[in-house]
Amino acid sequence: MPSSLFERAAAAPPVPQGLPLVIALTGFTDAGAAVAQLITYMRDELDPLPLAVFDNDILLDYRARRPIVTFDGERITDYRPARLELSLVRDTVGQPFLLLAGYEPDFVWEEFARNVVALAAEYEVASVTWLQAIPMPVPHTRPIGTTVSGTRSTLTAAHSVWRPHTQVPGTIGHLLEVRFAEAEVSVAGFVLLVPHYLGDTEYPAATLAALDSVSAATGLVFDGDDLRSQNREYLQRVSEQIDENEELGRMLKNLEERYDAYMAGSTMAAPMVHTGDLPSADELAAELERFLATRPGDEDKRGGARA
Repeated sequence: MPSSLFERAAAAPPVPQGLPLVIALTGFTDAGAAVAQLITYMRDELDPLPLAVFDNDILLDYRARRPIVTFDGERITDYRPARLELSLVRDTVGQPFLLLAGYEPDFVWEEFARNVVALAAEYEVASVTWLQAIPMPVPHTRPIGTTVSGTRSTLTAAHSVWRPHTQVPGTIGHLLEVRFAEAEVSVAGFVLLVPHYLGDTEYPAATLAALDSVSAATGLVFDGDDLRSQNREYLQRVSEQIDENEELGRMLKNLEERYDAYMAGSTMAAPMVHTGDLPSADELAAELERFLATRPGDEDKRGGARA
């Protein structure tokens, strides 16, 4: 598919048909740096192989998100532009999937969406999962909840703890969800509900919740041991600050009471992750076996009805 928005990677590997597509784009809001940290995890831990590299000069407002340069005493030694790429990736146990990761485009959203939907059709993706994180008045001592949208009603029923009827500023993720639904591609969007007072920090539990959301939607498996370790240290520092500040303690207690009252009166699904409690490395093999045992066959994947 020719396009002026991206270039095919020269050494792109062969891609199996029917893989899940995961979309992680930073942009309008990313509470707890959940999506940014997810991208870092994917790129640093899973060694993605680029398939298509999108053109910054068309899609990016450099003045709003400036490239990083390294100044070494007397000269510039490095220039690191932003990256927006479609890649082939394998999870911790070797299952392949497609990853569209990087920045939210500043321009030509509709053309970008057409390109992404066309690439997904070319690779006959089995499903699409996208992520966003927003700040919410919820306590960090309770599970990280999600709002789930899209065409996969079973995921919404199981994991959407907050289902508002409202209008919000749109993101490219929202547009992609609409266009994939119009193309009759199975699509789910997970909005992570991150404690508002931790929204401006790098909150490891938010990234663990993002990984868990992807796992719930796709059956992919990720080793979160390092993130869990970081989260324990992070929560210890938060607890110390709260213990030293009476006002913060009152705020937390109030949030806990409101959260518990809401969940007690709700008939909706329970949160699926408790401050980033993903399976340990020793449990990954068992998780893979469970996924394979319940995975639909090829006939089900190609059927007209999509969950």
